[in-house]
Amino acid sequence: MSEDGSRAGERRPRRARPTMADVAAKVGVSRALVSLVFRNEPGASKETRDRVFQAAEELGYRPDSAAQMLARSRSKVLGVMLTVRNPFHADLVEGIYPVAEELGYDILLSAAAPTRDERKAVEALLSHRCEALMLLGPKLESRDLAQLAERIPVVVLGRRFPGVEVDSVHTAEAKGVRQVIDHLVELGHADILHIDGGRGAGSVERRRAYRAAMRRHGLADRIRVLPGDHTEESGAQAAATLLADRENLPTAVFASNDRCALGFLDFVWRAGLQVPDDLSVVGFDDSHLAHLSHIDLTTVRQDPDRQAELAVRVVVERLSGERSEARELVLDPKFVARGTTGPPPGRG
Repeated sequence: MSEDGSRAGERRPRRARPTMADVAAKVGVSRALVSLVFRNEPGASKETRDRVFQAAEELGYRPDSAAQMLARSRSKVLGVMLTVRNPFHADLVEGIYPVAEELGYDILLSAAAPTRDERKAVEALLSHRCEALMLLGPKLESRDLAQLAERIPVVVLGRRFPGVEVDSVHTAEAKGVRQVIDHLVELGHADILHIDGGRGAGSVERRRAYRAAMRRHGLADRIRVLPGDHTEESGAQAAATLLADRENLPTAVFASNDRCALGFLDFVWRAGLQVPDDLSVVGFDDSHLAHLSHIDLTTVRQDPDRQAELAVRVVVERLSGERSEARELVLDPKFVARGTTGPPPGRG
């Protein structure tokens, strides 16, 4: 026999999972009152609420959120689709949580990844009875998004879908890009290359704005665009392409976003180039990695907290019936000059 008195080979009975009734018995109140407390509804004093939470902690009781959802006519859950490994999306999610909680909503995340496309990520959210969807920089086609919006309220962060009945919150991309090109031209640059963002959020606007800004400065003949996307790998590939022909290196590179800029920087640093002495580099987003002292990336700041707040509030407006028409909310960007930009070689 073992030390606890059980025979060898016998399975000890599993400890029963504590229930709401156990919490009610421990506090000495009704189960209905405990249910009110966990649903955060009126009807219990602060003292009673504190006693309920303390008893739940002591018993190890956790509310069954799925059962609570089924018991309500509404789920009070907002579904958020994000992209794995995107630091800016992480910043947006951090901003979404407190606003949703303030307005009485829970958040459910579903990630798109190379092995899981956006449709699967969205369907997972719908299957969990989310009341509305918040899509972070989606690559969905307009027709797919329009069909989705017929089923459920949708707000898109970081992209525009003209003509589609969805709410959108994004930065004024063109204004941010103009600030980038103005800064580089003021430093003396003329050979400014843009690494394209492909189908990434804001890429079309950034590419168009780059071309327009270069023409505005009389640099139409210097326009150069390399294909890419919003990943470190595309930045590294662009750097490899450029370094294969060092005689035709630009003096400045405007990457599609910070991730792309970081991949580019890593490659050129490993190749022995000095930034900004040999080459200036600019990103877009002002993700937390851009702030690190050993990177010190010049970039364009988007305000993730403000975008997150506005997105939650506009989708809750839809859910509450305050309005039915789609809204487009545009925030001003802020150019942030750091250590990766300087005068072109020979001008310092």
